[in-house]
Amino acid sequence: MRADTTLVVRNSAELVAVLPFLMGYHPHETVAVVGMRDHQLDFGACFDLPPPDFDEAEIRTGVREVAAGVLRQEPDLVVIVGYGPREQVTPTVVRIAEALRTVGVEIDDVLRVHEGRWWSYVCDDPACCPAEGTPCLPSDSVIAAEATYLGQVALPSRRDLVAQLSPVDGPARAAMVVATERARSRFNGLLEGDGVSKRVRQAGRLAVREAEKRYRSGGVLTDAETAWLGVLLTDRPVEDYAVDRAGPQEWRVGLWTDVLRRVEPVYVPAPACLLGFTAWQLGRGALARVAVDRALDAEPGHQLAGMLHQLLGFAISPDMVRRWRR
Repeated sequence: MRADTTLVVRNSAELVAVLPFLMGYHPHETVAVVGMRDHQLDFGACFDLPPPDFDEAEIRTGVREVAAGVLRQEPDLVVIVGYGPREQVTPTVVRIAEALRTVGVEIDDVLRVHEGRWWSYVCDDPACCPAEGTPCLPSDSVIAAEATYLGQVALPSRRDLVAQLSPVDGPARAAMVVATERARSRFNGLLEGDGVSKRVRQAGRLAVREAEKRYRSGGVLTDAETAWLGVLLTDRPVEDYAVDRAGPQEWRVGLWTDVLRRVEPVYVPAPACLLGFTAWQLGRGALARVAVDRALDAEPGHQLAGMLHQLLGFAISPDMVRRWRR
């Protein structure tokens, strides 16, 4: 995830309140590492708590990977927030804190959030951090309202985020089956005669530009247009063309979410990757991860999906890429 730098977080209570909006959902049994640079929220990385059957070696390996990913972000300092009961959260956040200190990352605070309260592992002053925990700010707090005003949403759980990308069903699916068969026949027509690559490339570029124009102006694609675009995106140069044009615009999230949900399963990888790439550029890491997972589930060997999987796995942020370019 990426923080919107117009959000001003003044204390731990506000950080706890705003984190679900930055992640896109309310976390459960998760650890978030929030990085700050120049007194602003700069990035956040989320990790599931280790399952009970993980042995010590696996946990140590996971913690080292977390520390390496955070270190690559070059934060001024970080805050670690664990979500869940004490017996599950404490061993993990303590290990992560130790690993980060070992590689020279300064830690501002280590927190635990559970059932509407939060605790600090760093502060032992009962006046501000009582043993029974501090109540979380209400859902209508000022900081939550500011996040909502900026267009950020906190879904109840990651499962709800996954559900937002689920395939359409019922009559909508039946209509797409028919539209896809027609699109396949139309595509086969492009394969006749000489100059096949050029025809496919031209048709693909035109379809991508038309889709962008439609969603940029608030419209949507018809079933036939969606199916046609999905079929054309199986051509690598067309997919590359769409990727080259993909920028951090919110309307692109709507475009590629819509295409991803409507195309037939075999055509899922390209729109899923385009959604993931767009979400990554917007700092919506959780959405990017869910989209890339959809692509890899559909086609484990998909090249672009594999690259995006590594990009997210190594916690490489858009700002980091921009800094490298500069």
